[in-house]
Amino acid sequence: MKIVLAQQNYHIGNFEDNTAKIITAIHKAEAAGADLVVFSELCVCGYPPRDFLEFEDFINKSYAAVDIIKSHTAKIAVLIGAPARNHRREGKDLFNAAWFLYEQQVKYVVHKTLLPTYDIFDEYRYFEPADEWKVIPFKGKRLAVTICEDIWNLGDNPLYRECPMDKLITQQPDVMINLSASPFDYDHDEDRKAIIVANVRKYQLPMIYCNTVGSQTEIVFDGGSLVYDAQGNIVKELPYFVEATDMVDLDNLTGTQPAEIKASVAELVFDHNIDRIYSALVLGIKDYFKKMGFTKAILGSSGGIDSAVVLALACEALGAENVRAILMPSPYSTEHSVNDAVALSENLGNPHDVIRINTIYETFLETLNPYFKDLPFNVAEENTQSRIRGNLLMALSNKFGYILLNTSNKSELSTGYGTLYGDMAGGLSVIGDLYKMQVYALARYINREKEIIPLNIIDKAPSAELRPNQKDSDSLPDYAILDRILYQYIERRQGPREIVALGFDAGLVARALKLVNTNEYKRNQFCPIIRVSSKAFGVGRRVPIVGKYLS
Repeated sequence: MKIVLAQQNYHIGNFEDNTAKIITAIHKAEAAGADLVVFSELCVCGYPPRDFLEFEDFINKSYAAVDIIKSHTAKIAVLIGAPARNHRREGKDLFNAAWFLYEQQVKYVVHKTLLPTYDIFDEYRYFEPADEWKVIPFKGKRLAVTICEDIWNLGDNPLYRECPMDKLITQQPDVMINLSASPFDYDHDEDRKAIIVANVRKYQLPMIYCNTVGSQTEIVFDGGSLVYDAQGNIVKELPYFVEATDMVDLDNLTGTQPAEIKASVAELVFDHNIDRIYSALVLGIKDYFKKMGFTKAILGSSGGIDSAVVLALACEALGAENVRAILMPSPYSTEHSVNDAVALSENLGNPHDVIRINTIYETFLETLNPYFKDLPFNVAEENTQSRIRGNLLMALSNKFGYILLNTSNKSELSTGYGTLYGDMAGGLSVIGDLYKMQVYALARYINREKEIIPLNIIDKAPSAELRPNQKDSDSLPDYAILDRILYQYIERRQGPREIVALGFDAGLVARALKLVNTNEYKRNQFCPIIRVSSKAFGVGRRVPIVGKYLS
């Protein structure tokens, strides 16, 4: 039996385009002589549809799309993902389902058993879990079909009570097929391979695993669909971050190289999988603009490392001609920062302008002087510069239809080192899930073949340049230490005692964790962040704004 994996990029709620894409892949697979073509989880409507699932019209459109796809299955079988109505009186109204279509009929509908409700996932809000499990007989083979999370319940401390493959294995299947929407983070591809191999070795069956690709606002899906033989050898690995199809012969699933399995890193390694982080961020920008119907971006270019990296990523994603950089020096900006920012844009070939804000800033101070009285210069005057820049960028955005890209990094967002309605403004955060030291690693990766980001930007001490001779180190601990503490607290959910036990100074740990918790109110007003870690700020991390813990 020949099976094609169709790894595709879908648009949530765009049933017309999703359906056309699926049908094109069906015809291609049929022409190649395939018996079955496998797509990814909820491919018909796009993943994650979230509260769209509460609209009856949305479900009707999904069913209509399935009917259209069904008409193209006269000679080839198709496995697609789409919501299915629950016709029983009890339980939620929908199942997350895999539809097996053949001979222009719906032959079988498989319901997802394990519904994740952690991090970015909230499936139990919408779906009823499966309560029956049956293999699908097809052309002399018995297919054990599961959906994404269904294969993740292995190990010493399983999250769920049921394990659907334990039910299906009693029916003597010949192969496991998993329709997945498994998001990217810079450790997850290794975890993914490990869990697939664990399933293969436990059940002694080959695994065909089809993952989606593409970005849905914050969440990036990296593809990398996989085929393993029954011995745990990798047979096929589709490319990452691009659409692809490939075919495997189930009757001849033999591998030659054992799968290399790596464990997730227990501490922050600044350049870990930096090439995939780069690809994820470029795809995140590209898909956000394409799926929203935007074409042009704008950002503030300061001559610092963060804006430099965001500018380089945006030019790669959108084309340099579509990214406008605005340099806005204040009285405290150094000329070398202006020169560095100009050199960066010249290297990239993107349009750039210099708008000096000295006069605007002086006008603000003059207007505020009767109210500020003789109080000493402090963060109020610093933040005024940042908010002037935010206003100028948003004015240009409104006038010319740009989307403002935010340039804050995760270290700054964690500790509140940013100005609301100033440098925290934006429609999309590009590097908000990268710690400062990872941003430096990404800059070096961008320069891997030639100097794109001027070396002076990488080598100089980071500074907001909002007062004379300012350095980030005046307000924050050294990033190389701070980032490791933040990683243990945010990504690994370690408390202060555990972090101190790793060798970090107790006072520094207490200070860092207090900054994180007391600045939740700022992050709650922040724009969507492209997710590349296992715990990004935004929909995947929910903590109280007014909580007292460690504050």
